[in-house]
Parts: sequence; structure tokens; C-alpha cells
Amino acid sequence: MEDEVHLAEALRDGLVAEGFAVDLAFDGERGLELALAHPYDAIVLDLMLPRRHGYDVCRTLRRSGVWTPVLMLTAKDGEYDQADALDLGVDAYLTKPSSFVVVLATLRALVRRQLAERPAVLRVGPLELDPAEHRVRVRGQPMQLRPREFALLHYLMRRPGEAVSKSDILANVWDEFYEGDPNIVEVYVSYLRRKIGAVEQRSVIETIRGVGYRLSVLEG
Repeated sequence: MEDEVHLAEALRDGLVAEGFAVDLAFDGERGLELALAHPYDAIVLDLMLPRRHGYDVCRTLRRSGVWTPVLMLTAKDGEYDQADALDLGVDAYLTKPSSFVVVLATLRALVRRQLAERPAVLRVGPLELDPAEHRVRVRGQPMQLRPREFALLHYLMRRPGEAVSKSDILANVWDEFYEGDPNIVEVYVSYLRRKIGAVEQRSVIETIRGVGYRLSVLEG
């Protein structure tokens, strides 16, 4: 979904040449109709669209139970724009201009790691997370999280009981091409543990030495 016709057509031509079948929509309303009607492998979504904003398109898809991987490709490069998009269910975020090589690689990565259907509200042990409403509860008590904390917990709750590496977390919660200090993951895990621990006395995020982290599925 892209309102810049020449850019959209150039991207379509490049993807077709790489073996993708592509439908184009030049406004959010039409794009949403297509996304609800067809089981696409991935969606490329702009943020600033006529008729319906990219945020609203993604929010509506997730509330409708459509979990097609979404790559947001937009000129807006603010960190809060990226955090809001990830919180709403976007799977990857690239800013324009991005090279076709990077867009193509990101799409392929999304298709490879496409998950099974994800429920509208996630529940793991004492935790409940609503991605669309940006709400988290611990044993029924509301918990306030910053955008990156929310995105990290969301990622872990989509993989309950599964050991996930620090590099996987960086690629999915920060950015596939993140070049900052990888220890940022430890910092945010610590934030989550402290906030969850204010209600839940045991640690629900386990450290798996030499591997990464795992979200406990035990009710306890």
C-alpha cells in the first residue's frame, strides 16, 4: 500500500522480477480491503496514506485476526513512529529511501519466519497482553510499559516456553539491522522483570545461559 504511484510501481516491478506476485493499493481503504480478502504472504505498508492511515490499517488487520507479516516502509523516521508501529503489530519497519536489496531481504525474512495465527489477546501464565489496545495485566492488575518494553514482552509472549536468543530479540524488537550495543536487551529484560515482579513474586522471564531468555508458561 503506497500512495506514490511511481515508487509503488517500481517496487512492484522489482518484486515481480524476483518471483513475487504483487497487488497494488494507492490508499489505505483499498489496501485494507485487499488485505482482509486475500491470504498474502506479506504486506508492504506506507504510514501516510489517503483515506486510511497506515496505523489504522494495521490495527484493523490485527483486531480482525489477520496476522500477515507487515513491513512498514515510510518516510517517517522518528523513534516513536517506529515504536508505535511495532506496538500495533507491524513486524518490520524501514524508512524511505531504502534500497531495493534491503526491502527484498526484509520481505524474504518475514515470509521465512511467518508465525502461525496469533490470538488477539495473548495470555501466558499470570500475564495478559492486548496488542491492539496496548494493555498489559499481571494477575488482572494493569501494568504500564514503555513502547520498547511492551514490544519485548509481546515478542516473548508470542513464544511461550521457547528459548530465544539475544540476536533474535534484537532483530525482531529493535531492527534486523540494529548496530547499537546488544546489551540493551539485558537492560530491557531487567526493566520488565522489575515491573512484573511488583505483582508476581517469582521471575517469569528466565535467563538461559549461553542461549538467551525464556518466558515461563507456569501459572505458579
